Amino acid sequence: MSPSPARPIRRPVHAWLAVLCIVLLAASTASGARETRQVRIGFVGADSSDAMRGASQGIDEANAQGRFLGWQYELVPLADAAAARGAEVAVIVADAAPAALRELAAAAAPSAVINVGATDDALRAACLPNLLHTLPSAAMLADAEAQWRHKHADSPATARAWHESFRKYAAAQLNRRYEARHGKPMSDVAWAAWAAVKLVSNTIATSDEAIPARVHELMRGDIAFDGQKGADMDFRDTGQLRQPLLLVDGETIVGEAPVRGVADPGDLDTLGRGACAK
Repeated sequence: MSPSPARPIRRPVHAWLAVLCIVLLAASTASGARETRQVRIGFVGADSSDAMRGASQGIDEANAQGRFLGWQYELVPLADAAAARGAEVAVIVADAAPAALRELAAAAAPSAVINVGATDDALRAACLPNLLHTLPSAAMLADAEAQWRHKHADSPATARAWHESFRKYAAAQLNRRYEARHGKPMSDVAWAAWAAVKLVSNTIATSDEAIPARVHELMRGDIAFDGQKGADMDFRDTGQLRQPLLLVDGETIVGEAPVRGVADPGDLDTLGRGACAK
């Protein structure tokens, strides 16, 4: 008589459930640990301002991306330079006057301060080590207008960082998201604040670290930030973000700068000054 075939070992159902629960708990714990990595971004500026709205939009989008990468972003209001001193924030987004920005940069180090509201050229020329600018400088705006008038002498067009009717490079989608959330069009300052937060979240997503000095170092390095403008933008030694600009006549976008035929459209250094004051 041949021996009976070996019967498979059957474990009680509750034993398999226990194993499954352990696996799921481990996965949940690991996921939860990643989700607790907080990034605090300071904000200096008025409540209910375009800068606050733009930064909030950036936070929303950073969290939409961050939940898959284990980062959670929070916007932390700071009253002034005194409040920024010792604040545990990765960076500070600031809509303030030039003198206040200088004080803020000195108080916030090693965290970077990103200026989203002042066009002052002297502030860029000062080349403060931890001060960056996403809003274009006065010189950049003037150069864009001069290039445009070289071809269109009678045009009253003005240079802008952003406009609600901009459609290319997924700008239309950004404008729609912003207006749906805030009930008003995205302004230049709102775009600059959104771009500041977006730059920070992109940097952290790429490097997987949020140490303030390291975030600043990486943002100053070899980045290629699009900002829904269709060009690889990065920072000059002055801390100014190189970027194309829009020429707006009334409420109509009539062109972009650098202006083709006057300057190389790909040479963003034809807009503004790149040198630090000696």
